[in-house]
Amino acid sequence: MGPLRERLQALKGEGSRLDDMAGVAGGAFSVLAGLKAEAEALAKSRADAFAQKMELVRREEFDAAMELARRAREAAEALEERVAKLEARLTALEGPPAKD
Repeated sequence: MGPLRERLQALKGEGSRLDDMAGVAGGAFSVLAGLKAEAEALAKSRADAFAQKMELVRREEFDAAMELARRAREAAEALEERVAKLEARLTALEGPPAKD
């Protein structure tokens, strides 16, 4: 066998080793992608459990509660204004207090 043939045989062996290494690298990437997804799911689960333990609310629930509070405050202010007007009318109808 000549030196050229020996070199070609060596290159073929290197090619199959490179293919093997590429296969291993592809498998490693698949494993890492699976680990990443699993870690994200675990982190989300832990965060949700922590939020429940700390009795935290979601943003949507907080915004809804704030809207209800705003409406209740507006209603209370309107009622205070109405009562003040009614008291003023009552005082006007009764006139000044009588002297004994």
